[in-house]
Amino acid sequence: MRQVLGIILGGGSGSRLYPLTKHRSKPAVPLAAKYRLIDVPISNCINSDVSRIYVLTQFLSQSLHRHIHRTYQFDAFAGGWVQIMAAEQTSVEEATAADWYQGTADAVRKHLSRFGLDRLTEVLILSGDHLYRMDYRKFVAAHRESNAHVTVAVQPVTRQTAPSLGILKMDQTGRIIEFAEKPQGQALDKMASGDDPEKPFLASMGIYVFDPDALEELLETHKQDDFGKHIVPAAIESHRVQAYTFDGYWEDIGTVRAFYEANLSLALPHPPFDLYDHEHPIYTRPRFLPGTRTDDCHLERVMLADGCLLQDAIITHSVIGLRSIVKPGVRISRSVVMGADFYEDEARRAANRERGRPNVGIGSNSTIEGAIIDKNARIGKNVVIRPHPEITGMVDEGNYVVRDGLVIVPKNAIIPDRTVI
Repeated sequence: MRQVLGIILGGGSGSRLYPLTKHRSKPAVPLAAKYRLIDVPISNCINSDVSRIYVLTQFLSQSLHRHIHRTYQFDAFAGGWVQIMAAEQTSVEEATAADWYQGTADAVRKHLSRFGLDRLTEVLILSGDHLYRMDYRKFVAAHRESNAHVTVAVQPVTRQTAPSLGILKMDQTGRIIEFAEKPQGQALDKMASGDDPEKPFLASMGIYVFDPDALEELLETHKQDDFGKHIVPAAIESHRVQAYTFDGYWEDIGTVRAFYEANLSLALPHPPFDLYDHEHPIYTRPRFLPGTRTDDCHLERVMLADGCLLQDAIITHSVIGLRSIVKPGVRISRSVVMGADFYEDEARRAANRERGRPNVGIGSNSTIEGAIIDKNARIGKNVVIRPHPEITGMVDEGNYVVRDGLVIVPKNAIIPDRTVI
């Protein structure tokens, strides 16, 4: 696996995750109280002995760069690294919009000359915003055994789920022979090719293994911008493209609702994704925080990170992130609270009083239900936040956003005392 290169795509503008992506790229969005989305594919690589990893970034990537730099430092004898490749202009005089990544395939195409393809056996193309655990050694082994040019990770899905995904059809040997983007009706019926009658359709997971020569040929021959929509369908016509069936937990955290549901599922007694697997850990930045302190609190189905201070609070089915400050009388349910990047000392709290703004955290006697509270948010006293299931689109009120029925308080936002949302 030392000659397998991992390429993690840092994602586009992340508009479907807004406002969580207002100040950061998708892979930098906090996950499960103490991680970031990018930690998942990087950890999968490390656990699979893929130690040479590029992360391709473009939009609002400063916090992602900082996190990767602080977290993934390999020693001199390991021979591995995680390197960031940001979109760049070829020259100031000739810079155009084309210098930026136009899509997933275009991002890889722009750096082909830097990857050293002639020294590689395979190239893994991964997404930076999925939640799953995969042993890429098995993925690569299946690719080699089938003598494929390209192997696509697929997951069996139901008829109800299939119309929202890219569906692949394979023959009896596992070779992919057809692709359909979000098929409906009869077009969907003819795409059934899985063995499970309850999940007869195979959805692309957006995870690929390429032979280096095939990758270079396909990207140079087909100038379109996206792997899933353009390069893989073109490869089906000219190369051997194989399916690798993955039946474990996998969630594309591409929308606010998917992000919310995935986080809350981790707080269940038997979560679908196990963060406590000591043989295949998810890594993140060590922060050296003190343990969380609770005083007269009731906690039920709660994932609680380090460094929190909770007083006389009732918290149920929620995720509470790093350095969260929760004052007396607070009630939190079915919510994701991301915490804070810092603690406020007495001088800062005094300055807050002078400016008439709440401290970082959740003020006393506030009620938070069905919400996402981003980092460093200042929630005042006696605030009430409840979900709005009647709102299926997005309403942006500046200091809060309602999307998919959920209230999202953006990073650094201020919610004054006695606000009702």
